[in-house]
Amino acid sequence: MAGNNKLYRSQDKKIIAEVCAGLAEYLGWEVSMTRLAYVLISIFSAAFPGVIVYLVLWVVMPEK
Repeated sequence: MAGNNKLYRSQDKKIIAEVCAGLAEYLGWEVSMTRLAYVLISIFSAAFPGVIVYLVLWVVMPEK
C-alpha cells in the first residue's frame, strides 16, 4: 500500500463522514477519484449495498 499503514477516517478532506477520504489516504489515491469510483460502484451494484457498506465503514473506521 502506498498510503498510511492504518485505515482511518480523514478529518482533512471530509464531506460527509470522511470514509472515502480515509480510503484514499490509505490507498494513496486522489480523494475525488476515490469518491467517483465509490459512487460508480454503488450505482452499478444497485446503490443499496454501497450505502450499507459506507454506513458500516463509518461506524467501524476510527477517526484520525
